[in-house]
Parts: sequence; C-alpha cells; structure tokens
Amino acid sequence: MKQNELDLFSGTEEDQELRKIVMERLSYDTRTGLFKWKCRVSTRVPKGSKAGSLHKNGYVIIKILRRTYKAHRLAWLIVYGSFPPDQIDHINGNKHDNRIINLRAVTHAENSRNRSLDIRNKSGYTGIIYNKKTNKWLARIGGNDKRVHLGYFDNLEDAVEARRIAEINYNYHPNHGRV
Repeated sequence: MKQNELDLFSGTEEDQELRKIVMERLSYDTRTGLFKWKCRVSTRVPKGSKAGSLHKNGYVIIKILRRTYKAHRLAWLIVYGSFPPDQIDHINGNKHDNRIINLRAVTHAENSRNRSLDIRNKSGYTGIIYNKKTNKWLARIGGNDKRVHLGYFDNLEDAVEARRIAEINYNYHPNHGRV
C-alpha cells in the first residue's frame, strides 16, 4: 500500500474500531449507495436484507451497537476510513442518495451554500424578495459570515442576475437554490 493510501485510513482509534465493526456487519455498494446486512440482525431482519430506514428528516439511518448513525456518515467511514472533521454534503440535495460520488466533506458554511429553495420563498429565487414599500426587487446573499446587500432592482431578471454573479463570487455550489 502506498503512503497516500495509508493516510486515507488514518482516522481516530474510535473511527477505526467502528469501521471494523461496520464492515463486519454491513456491505456498502458505492454505486447505488445502499447498505445490506452481512449477518442476521434479528428474526425480522435476515442476512442480505436492506439495512436502514428513512427517518422523518429525510436521511437514511442505521442502528449499530444500540447507536443510530446516518447512512451517509457510515458510507464515508467505510470508504475513507474516518469521519470527516465537519459535515457531509449530499451534492444533489437528495438526503437518501448515499452514493459516494454524491457525498463531499464540507464545512458548515460550504454546506449552507448548497441548499434547496426555501419552501417559504415567494420569488422563486434564493436571496430575492419583493419590497412592497419601494416596489422593487431586493437581492442579497450571505457571504463571509454576514448578509451582503446586492441592491434594489426594478425588474426580477436584474435582481436574479446580480444574485447569480454574487453566488459565483462567494463560491456557492451550482446546485444552490434548486427547487
């Protein structure tokens, strides 16, 4: 094994021990993102059955050793040997798509730059609101731990363009604001 391959699996002792247990009990298909039990878990969960259940928050969860884990974190642990230092982002926004190609290690700030459109949004675009007092469209963006005012615009298209340029300048993920 090459040195950079060894570095890949240099997680904490706790990560390594959990990884060993997970790999003994679960198989993970990196192409589909699905987990299966390698052993019989109970009378209702036979060997080879799909592992995990969909939690009400949209994530797949798996219980091992009386502790509940999010499936995407276990996928990361299996493939990379340790948990990431911060968060894991589902690139396409689908919380139960745990294919390794759809997962990336990110900071909280990076993860917040790949969010779907808020359900309360009325303009159809993230960071764009209509100001009834001025009869103009207001564009703003979160950047460098503060809200940045991009301006008031007479038409929606100009506000959207200002926001799009700001998203590029502030390194937002291209999927940010998806419906």
